[in-house]
Amino acid sequence: MAKRSAPEVNAGSMADIAFLLLIFFLVTTTIETDSGITRKLPPIDDSEEEPPILKERNIFIVLVNSNGDLFVEDEKMEFRDLRQSAIDFLDNGGGTGDEACDYCQGAKDPKSSDNPIKAVISLQNDRKTQYGRYIAVQNELVAAYNELRNREANRLYDTDFVDMEAAFNDSEWRGDKEKLKERIGIIKEMYPQKLSEAEPKK
Repeated sequence: MAKRSAPEVNAGSMADIAFLLLIFFLVTTTIETDSGITRKLPPIDDSEEEPPILKERNIFIVLVNSNGDLFVEDEKMEFRDLRQSAIDFLDNGGGTGDEACDYCQGAKDPKSSDNPIKAVISLQNDRKTQYGRYIAVQNELVAAYNELRNREANRLYDTDFVDMEAAFNDSEWRGDKEKLKERIGIIKEMYPQKLSEAEPKK
């Protein structure tokens, strides 16, 4: 009985198919990239001037320890109270004379900040502080600035500061960008965001 020869498989197009599959997966695959915190560093100051001396009452110290506990001015605080506490500090307006604040609505406590321009919030953490907790605290402090900026923007221009910034950054917005930039600058001068992030402690 004669042997039947097996038909040959034409493998000539296999390379083409593999190449097409490779291109397909390269085009359709998305590569995830880690996104960090967007922060602008202050410009390098080459001047020989000594930095101004900060009064202790103008510094608001916020510490997040390794257990996630929150301490404000060395006293334990609940997370939900942080934003209001920061607002009270920034908006205190306890200064007199040249350091007086005529738009502040705070308690004018002489033991707290003189005015928002001099007020600095110092955010500190331990090396073992959880990243999520640290960012949550930072967000509350930024929200305190935004709340005060919104209040002044509504008083002066009948709109929220956050909306003004969103409109300015929107490439499709057709309003007067220069005027808007000037207004944003005025609000930022009234409540400059002086949020100092100190080196983590051991």
